[in-house]
Amino acid sequence: MNNHFFDLIEHTNRSVFLTGKAGTGKTTFLNDFVKKTRKKHIVVAPTGIAAMNAGGVTIHSMFGLPLRTFLPTTDRIDTTLANNIADLMPHFKYRKDKLKLLREVEIIIIDEVSMLRADVLDMMDFSLRFIRRNAQRFGGVQMLFIGDLYQLPPVVRDEHILKMFYPSPFFFDSLAIKEIPLITIELTKVYRQSDEEFLDILNAIRDGDIANIDFDYLNERYDPNFEMGKDSYVYLCSHNKMADEINQKELTEIKIDPKIYEAKLFGEFKENQFPNEQFLELKIGAQIMFIRNDISGEKKYFNGKLGEISGLDENEIKVILEGSEREITVKREVWEQKKYFLDHDKNIKEEVLGSFEQFPIKLAWAVTIHKSQGLTFDKVIIDAGKSFTAGQVYVALSRCRTLEGIVLKSKITPEVIFKDNRILSFHTDTVANDHVESILSQEKYDYSIKKVLRTVDCLWFLKELEDWNKLSLTAKSIDHVKTNQLYLQLKHDIINLSKIFEKLERVISQKVNNFIDNKEEWSEIESKVKGAVNFFFTEIKDKVFNPLKELYAEVKGAKGLKQYNEEFRVWLEDIEEYLNSLKEIHLLETKLLEEKNNKEISMKVAKVPSQVLTFQLFEQGKTIAEIALERGLVKETVIGHLAKFAEQGLLDISRVITSDKIKAFENEFNKNVHETLTEWKNSLPSNFEFNEIRILLNHYNYQKEKGK
Repeated sequence: MNNHFFDLIEHTNRSVFLTGKAGTGKTTFLNDFVKKTRKKHIVVAPTGIAAMNAGGVTIHSMFGLPLRTFLPTTDRIDTTLANNIADLMPHFKYRKDKLKLLREVEIIIIDEVSMLRADVLDMMDFSLRFIRRNAQRFGGVQMLFIGDLYQLPPVVRDEHILKMFYPSPFFFDSLAIKEIPLITIELTKVYRQSDEEFLDILNAIRDGDIANIDFDYLNERYDPNFEMGKDSYVYLCSHNKMADEINQKELTEIKIDPKIYEAKLFGEFKENQFPNEQFLELKIGAQIMFIRNDISGEKKYFNGKLGEISGLDENEIKVILEGSEREITVKREVWEQKKYFLDHDKNIKEEVLGSFEQFPIKLAWAVTIHKSQGLTFDKVIIDAGKSFTAGQVYVALSRCRTLEGIVLKSKITPEVIFKDNRILSFHTDTVANDHVESILSQEKYDYSIKKVLRTVDCLWFLKELEDWNKLSLTAKSIDHVKTNQLYLQLKHDIINLSKIFEKLERVISQKVNNFIDNKEEWSEIESKVKGAVNFFFTEIKDKVFNPLKELYAEVKGAKGLKQYNEEFRVWLEDIEEYLNSLKEIHLLETKLLEEKNNKEISMKVAKVPSQVLTFQLFEQGKTIAEIALERGLVKETVIGHLAKFAEQGLLDISRVITSDKIKAFENEFNKNVHETLTEWKNSLPSNFEFNEIRILLNHYNYQKEKGK
């Protein structure tokens, strides 16, 4: 990975367009970034196949966007043609879990951004600002755009409508992009081709630089009568229909019966996003192409590798790879349809909605330009006729490692080479390869410090405390004296911690300014911040979280407090998340919480036994009848609970049993010993109940044991 590019994205909040010619490793960068980043991220793409290849989801499914064109205006628009801002807003009624996810995300990665329309990006911007309650563009989320604008452009059905508000359909002409300090970083080392002369031609075609394209040299590859034969060529076509016809014709030429493999579908998987044929028709001798890398780790094949089928069984296929005599065994593989969700610790995780299981191969005498994006071939046939759109000539030619591997069925002429000055001027205005290190050095320290301070910020605790206190005052069945004492103590501690935090902000800000002016070492700032993180972690855990957790353990499950406990639990979860965030926070690469503090923080409380809840209410001065009513128990059960505490000498029996009954029982207890409760009942006056006898017996047995 280009480490300084990674550091720029990881250690600043800069939005970046990462681009590069075909074969420069954009996909590799994306995969490595996702593995390495500490930022909460999601990956989206304009189309289903692009999303699946990038390991993400489509933009439309993530944000619930309408398919119609969007025009960023409040003026009334014919809704059969487009949506305006008012039409868009009802689409942002997300489920609670999606709301939480989009409020937590720190960076959104959009792959294959060349195909992203400007209006779709503006809809994303409206969505993020709305649900994050943040007026900054994209709701303050950092954006990473990945793709090559010189390859496949956005698909626009009604360009005349889009032109009412957008100079071009490209993502960089969205209103949102124009208001953020976006920079372009270009990967420049080409890994696919090494022939300098061929690279020069490719670059000139990409830039639409007709004067520097050697058409004579290029068209030496022109051979209109060329037949594929047995030489493992791939025919690159402009349309699906043409590719399907060629593949079907070649398959028919093999005079044996085909074998058909049906895909196995599980859960939710949309047909328009199938990564391969649902019914794969194959014959021994057929030319195939792998459509993904070998996931076993053995690297037997890769996405775009050609081969010939040598054997067909029910559960495996034998393939001889192009350029070797080696036969390999191929098994079915699984593609997953995913969605993102937040786990308990508010980390962004993936959930599998459905899967598609099929062999990772397809017939490959022909393939469309669109589906060849990102692939590498050794031999291709190209018909760059008038049906080719802007960018397709470049994509087609750049799929091949060498010019010698290309056969042209029609000549490449200046008419099929397009120059798009809009792309060129955007690139010129934003490219920042030479400034990455200076941007990083200017912004990374400030960004990292602000991220830590946002995490440590406890100023929001006071409002939550006041809200909890209002709840406590109005809640019935609660010890108001106890909750008020806790409220006063917490208020004192939280106000004190808030003052310390505000002072910390001022001190750290001054220290960062000193560091920028070379008056202070970064190590001094790191030491101060580390001390602060450990201080706030310990103080808030001991003085706020633990006392509240103890009270919650007492009231949890009590009858009549359901609403109170729901809101109480949410506040405790917020404090738990705050403490867990302090455990994970880094200042640049330095983890700040000391190992001794790195203990599990959990608001889970042991379930309070039913008899303990009864006894707690009894200790608050409630009668047996009141306890039975509040807890929804029968009177006998309450007395049975209290009998357990009489066994430990903890029960004031005079509050439960009349003095004349206590006296009568004490006389009998001192004179006789009975084996069963029935014997005791028969020896006592008839107004004694079994539960009363149990309480008295437990109480006097405890006294007797104690007196030994």
